[in-house]
Amino acid sequence: MDEIIELTKSLIRFKTMHSRPDQIMACADFIGNYLSENGVAWRRLDRDGVPSILVLPKGNETPVLLMSHIDVVDAPDELFEPCEKEGKLYGRGSIDDKYAVALSMVLFKEHLRRQRNKGGAQGDLAFGILLTGDEEVGGKKGAKEALAQIKAEFCIALDGGGLKKIVAKEKGILRLKLLSRGRSAHGARPWLGENAVDNLISDYLKIKPFFELTADEHWHRTLNLGLIQAGKSANQVPDYAEALFDIRYTENDDVEGLVEAMRREVRGELVVEAVEPLFRGGDSPYLDLILTIAGDTAVGFEHGASDARFLSDHGIKGIVWGADGDMSQHSGEEHVNIESVSALYRILDEFVGRIPPLKNA
Repeated sequence: MDEIIELTKSLIRFKTMHSRPDQIMACADFIGNYLSENGVAWRRLDRDGVPSILVLPKGNETPVLLMSHIDVVDAPDELFEPCEKEGKLYGRGSIDDKYAVALSMVLFKEHLRRQRNKGGAQGDLAFGILLTGDEEVGGKKGAKEALAQIKAEFCIALDGGGLKKIVAKEKGILRLKLLSRGRSAHGARPWLGENAVDNLISDYLKIKPFFELTADEHWHRTLNLGLIQAGKSANQVPDYAEALFDIRYTENDDVEGLVEAMRREVRGELVVEAVEPLFRGGDSPYLDLILTIAGDTAVGFEHGASDARFLSDHGIKGIVWGADGDMSQHSGEEHVNIESVSALYRILDEFVGRIPPLKNA
């Protein structure tokens, strides 16, 4: 545990925000050096300035893959100086997701050491790791591209849930832009114009009823109006306004049908900015084994999204799981509970140790 915590601290000190791509690259270099110094064979993928690091038993195959990320959301400088206090490690990325990067590297290094002590090699291991650099901005150049080069049976995205909650499904994402137009005029004579903001609000009120749903633990589609842009001056009637919506949907929703139904109700233009898939992990003997080893752990769902949503594109079953951080991700008090990291390591250590290696490894 000492090595995992100290390694996490070293990773936190890299300001791996997307406003600092140099720091993301420097962090990837640091990881590569650590792996090489410990005799681990690894491969780096760079896509348009986004690094990913692959560590696999042999070739591009592995029974189990551990996936995590090094990038973080923006934070002031002081959050990049890790602080250990009352059994918790504080700092940007401590729970999201640098503890998982450190845990994965140490776990792989230790299992490789055991194999070598028995006369084995990296090809005798039954798991690999994938570390990416763009999860916080969508994962399309990291996990999405890297997973296309990996043949795995099961993946654990160490990026959510908690010791007592394994996430087996996450909502999908639909991003919409609503465009409203009007006619400009002087603010002192609004009757001579048509206010685009008024039209926007009117359309918004027509959209909201599509999201007046109820379900257990809010497992239903949701709508968030996150951004409005309009107007150039307080004394001018705006002739243009736009709003951005973040919609989270479930397996019970017909996304295309929903968009078309809303378009029929609004006066303005509704533009689909992005659609991201659901994550549905599915049943697996690997999950059954984790549940057996972990004991007091249940399977549930999350409303947010992670890189796990790309797994189904490649026929990989999986889960989202991780240590406990008291829901402090992205906050000024972001932290990971150190004992939960230790407990997670012990479970994963036993789990990967009980998986047979590839037959052709």
